[in-house]
Amino acid sequence: MGRAVFSTLTADFRIIFERDPAARNWLEVISCYPGLQAILFHRLAHWLYCIGLPLIPRIISNFSRFITGIEIHPGAQMGKGVFIDHGMGVVIGETAIIGNYALIYQGVTLGGTGKESGKRHPTLGENVVVGAGAKVLGNLQIGNNVRIGAGSVVLRDVPSNCTVVGVPGRIVYRSGVRVNPLEHGSLPDSEANVIRALVDRIESLEQEVQNLQQQQNWTASVVSASDEKSPQCQIKDRDLEEFLYGSGI
Repeated sequence: MGRAVFSTLTADFRIIFERDPAARNWLEVISCYPGLQAILFHRLAHWLYCIGLPLIPRIISNFSRFITGIEIHPGAQMGKGVFIDHGMGVVIGETAIIGNYALIYQGVTLGGTGKESGKRHPTLGENVVVGAGAKVLGNLQIGNNVRIGAGSVVLRDVPSNCTVVGVPGRIVYRSGVRVNPLEHGSLPDSEANVIRALVDRIESLEQEVQNLQQQQNWTASVVSASDEKSPQCQIKDRDLEEFLYGSGI
């Protein structure tokens, strides 16, 4: 028992040096990293919660929230090596389960969707990355090695080795691609890709219309009037161009 606790605490400490280039020494990490402090408070509160001690675990949890800005219910289960980076505004519900070596950024919510009893919060697998401001709501199963993009809202189960982006979250498979867990901002812009495809389709249809007009030998005056009444979609429109090419497409 003692060895398991020591191994878990050691993993919580070491993972910070592996994933945060700003971590310089152990004293700085212990005194200035609210994510580590919140996890240490939680492990104590969770142990007291599991042995059935009333009230005290919630008091510890509330004190931890006051100190760190991170709210973790004492009933939540947390694996080893979990790293909450910065952490302000993180909320983790009572029945949430977080796997080993998960990486959670600020503003994340692992919450429920109603007042139902029983398991009502997400279960995260191992090596999951949850980007800043993401919300994972309900009794969901999030597989291993999943990346959840910043600001995403996840309302459905996610299989292993996937990336989720958007509101609501959409799954993007990345088979065979190894992703650095710190690169949670390097995610595809699916909305921009769809708009890019639609613009390309519009250009293709416009070209077909022009070809039909030429084949039917319309008069120049008719063609001119048609052009004035039905202006073509210009791909070089400034707002559209900024959206598409500003997204890195």
